[in-house]
Amino acid sequence: MNFDTDLIARSLPEIFGAFGITLLMWFAGAIGAALLGFFVAVGRRYGRSWLAVPLWALVEIIRGTPFLIQLFLLYYGGPFVGLSLDPITAGLLGLTVYGAAYFSEIFRGGFEAVPAGHIEAAECVGLTRTQIVRRILMPEMTMLVLPASVNMAIVLLKETAVLSIITVPELTLVISAIGSQQYAFAESLFLLALFYWGLVELAGRLGRFTENRLSKYRFATA
Repeated sequence: MNFDTDLIARSLPEIFGAFGITLLMWFAGAIGAALLGFFVAVGRRYGRSWLAVPLWALVEIIRGTPFLIQLFLLYYGGPFVGLSLDPITAGLLGLTVYGAAYFSEIFRGGFEAVPAGHIEAAECVGLTRTQIVRRILMPEMTMLVLPASVNMAIVLLKETAVLSIITVPELTLVISAIGSQQYAFAESLFLLALFYWGLVELAGRLGRFTENRLSKYRFATA
């Protein structure tokens, strides 16, 4: 079997277009998931039972079911309840909600890891609950959750490949289609793996760089 590099060169415009879609879905999905996950974590920690219990149940359901099944229900089952979404919108919404469940657990663990004495001191000086979250929990929690958050962002990057099942024109769908049309399965799969490996390495290095830059803000636990 010969490795056809000319096939890859001829398909570069399509591949780079799909690469852009993958980056868009990843960035938007990861940012949306982190923001939504933070608010879910705050709601579970500080909300009343009528809010915390449903949020807990929703997180458990999302974490307990495969992302593929969630996408099927959202994209193909949505029209049965009046929710008709195009592939990119459905993929982005699915990725955001799926990631938010895991980010909420990361942030919840970060909240619980902040020394209780810091919270008690803030309460003694009269800070409100919102001020405590913004001025105490958020800055101190950032360093604690950063490694896990970077890891979750990498997981979401690899989960973008699942979006091909609802015809989102990202890397997996486009490169697999090129391989099938040209009977070049080895070339297409190798290139697909190379793209994801490069993106994961880049995300990991950026995460380590950010962690090193923020390490000077690490608080003392003594």
